[in-house]
Amino acid sequence: MELKWKIKPFEALTVHELYDLLKLRSEIFVVEQNCVYLDLDDKDKLALHLIGEYDGRTVAYVRLFDAGISFDNASIGRVVVDANYRDRKWGHDLMREAIAAIKTNFSKDAITIGAQLYLKKFYESHGFVQTSEMYLEDDIPHIEMVRS
Repeated sequence: MELKWKIKPFEALTVHELYDLLKLRSEIFVVEQNCVYLDLDDKDKLALHLIGEYDGRTVAYVRLFDAGISFDNASIGRVVVDANYRDRKWGHDLMREAIAAIKTNFSKDAITIGAQLYLKKFYESHGFVQTSEMYLEDDIPHIEMVRS
């Protein structure tokens, strides 16, 4: 079975959708990665939210930004797949959907991301190239990457 995709601006998210995506982000970025940080940064209000559902559950998610919000280029952030479903390689489906959604919704080709360093090869497989030295964000090594 494949993922069912939804894309919505913040104002169109239901309370249940918002709860589910914030829960997934917390499970991975706070609990799994043992990283205490403030996930709610007010950018959610400016984002398009791409949600992948499987069997009625939110199992994949990213937020998408037009140019000038997070970076000069359009950007993809908070890329997350439920740990129980990573063996299905849905992260690749998520990135393909996210890249297509940037082009469809913002008419942009250039995309910048702040990637966790250990995922460099994953993002390279989607056409991103490293454009910065390693930096720490919330004590986790990151690099900036761009897809033109």
